[in-house]
Amino acid sequence: MSAVTGHTHTDTDRAGIVRADVGHTDVESKDVVGSPPVAQPAYDIAAWRRRIPLLKSLVLMNNCSQAPQLDVTREAAEAYLDSWNNAGMDWDAWMAETYRAKVEFARLINASPDDIAVSSSVSEATASLASSLDFSGERRKVVTTEAEFPSVAHVWQAHAKYGLEVDWVPVRDDIVYLEDYDDVIDERTLLVSACHAYYQNGYVQDVAAIARKAHDEGALLYVDAYQSLGVAEVDVQAMDIDFLASGNLKFLLGVPGIAFLYVRPGLVERLEPAVTGWFGRADPFSFDARRLDWAPTAARFDTGTPPVINAYISRAGMAAINEIGVDAIAAWTGQLTRRLVEGGRARGFQLHGIDDPRRKTPSTAFVCPEGESHRVEALLLKRGILAAARGPVIRLAPHFYNTLDDLDVALDALKAVFEEDLSA
Repeated sequence: MSAVTGHTHTDTDRAGIVRADVGHTDVESKDVVGSPPVAQPAYDIAAWRRRIPLLKSLVLMNNCSQAPQLDVTREAAEAYLDSWNNAGMDWDAWMAETYRAKVEFARLINASPDDIAVSSSVSEATASLASSLDFSGERRKVVTTEAEFPSVAHVWQAHAKYGLEVDWVPVRDDIVYLEDYDDVIDERTLLVSACHAYYQNGYVQDVAAIARKAHDEGALLYVDAYQSLGVAEVDVQAMDIDFLASGNLKFLLGVPGIAFLYVRPGLVERLEPAVTGWFGRADPFSFDARRLDWAPTAARFDTGTPPVINAYISRAGMAAINEIGVDAIAAWTGQLTRRLVEGGRARGFQLHGIDDPRRKTPSTAFVCPEGESHRVEALLLKRGILAAARGPVIRLAPHFYNTLDDLDVALDALKAVFEEDLSA
């Protein structure tokens, strides 16, 4: 594979992003940028909160790590268990539900369910994609960033033994500058691997602009949307994305053990993944061990027997997100992000990343004293706040069901942890 056909972009704009604050030493002197505040979300937040039992005992700020259980996700799990218990083996129903999960994922990203494959994790999806690429020619370089979640970056590095070469776009000032891609994408680049959002602080990259840069050099674009899908609008067609993967346990209200891979139509027939299994066949139930017949759709990236109970739960969670609407969720969580940034600033916290709600997910990171983020996470839990540590920061990541009061309670608890608990 030497080039991407069908791309005629000639955009050569090298301008960087417009940002309100990229450092984490002078945030107190900045004004938060963003859309005007809204009084309340466009959906019935109180009704949705009643459907999340864990809210009765905890303030949930860990959606960048694990979303809570919704009534419909529990019901979905129970539906599978009932099916298993009553029918013993109900493959037709189980496979139909797995396909319905593909349908919901496709709705989220403006794709067809035939463009979607099921994996057990983004790591597996990335490895399957990597195994389908040819690194023996002049184009053998994968460009990725220091903001990638390690799983994805590690897959590319592990394929070095097959001839792949990795080149890096740096993280500077806690973000990835768009113009830094120009220094590493060239005629030897086969694929650019870019996260949509930085896992550490929620910074959102301009994926459409990265796609133009990749395609102008004849390279493909792979996007890890795990940290953004469900709270940021993603349109694989408008953004001109070739491949995209995401799991479900974060903002999509699901569980570990399942992920989805999008493959752009027109590329599928050119790719034959070595990471495969019997569900990647045109006819999985032919049981012909000698025949490697590739499914004509993205299903060729399916591997072994799918994680059926996970598919039930993920379908229900994604259906809830689609019911509310990502645009409505993004509008409300943008206001929650504003409150977190302003509230953290008022309490003297050190922000990691940018403060513009339009340039980040609701995952908002504050630097912990002495980098003791995991201790801070544990101390917050004692105060009834569920948050998520990563490296030197504690991340407060609200979702569509969180209220402004939730954020104030969490910020006050974090201040008490910083000023009282850590020194105790």
